[in-house]
Amino acid sequence: MSIEINNESGVGVDEENLVALATHVLGEMGINPLAELSIVVVDEDAMAELHEKWMGEPGPTDVLAFPMDELRPGGGARGDGESPADPALLGDVVLCPQVAARQAQEAGHSAQDELELLCTHGILHLLGYDHAEPEEHKEMFGLQAQLLESWQEVRDSR
Repeated sequence: MSIEINNESGVGVDEENLVALATHVLGEMGINPLAELSIVVVDEDAMAELHEKWMGEPGPTDVLAFPMDELRPGGGARGDGESPADPALLGDVVLCPQVAARQAQEAGHSAQDELELLCTHGILHLLGYDHAEPEEHKEMFGLQAQLLESWQEVRDSR
């Protein structure tokens, strides 16, 4: 996997950990090892600008995902299980650590745990998952929980 991280937020985040998490998530999802992902960490002003421009919503949000290649069974980054998937440029996951820190405090866990959750969530969006409908929500959040649980085991053993 080629995972690039760019921290433009002015806030220190554990970049190495986020790359390891993303590598784990993509591996668990069966993504081609040649796939490329970009993680961008931005401040609240930059996130608010992106949120308004792309989602039409005011103020900063916690995570945005910008897919690049169309992902479909039998092509793109996820294969059909019988033939290897083509390498793909997955896209960008944009995180805002300031928003994540507030959400972490409300949820009663660390800011790092919140960033891991948000990064996983963003990657799933890049892979075509959504949560607009109840059935989609159940599938995506269930998968997210499984991925974070398996990541916790890996992280604790490091």
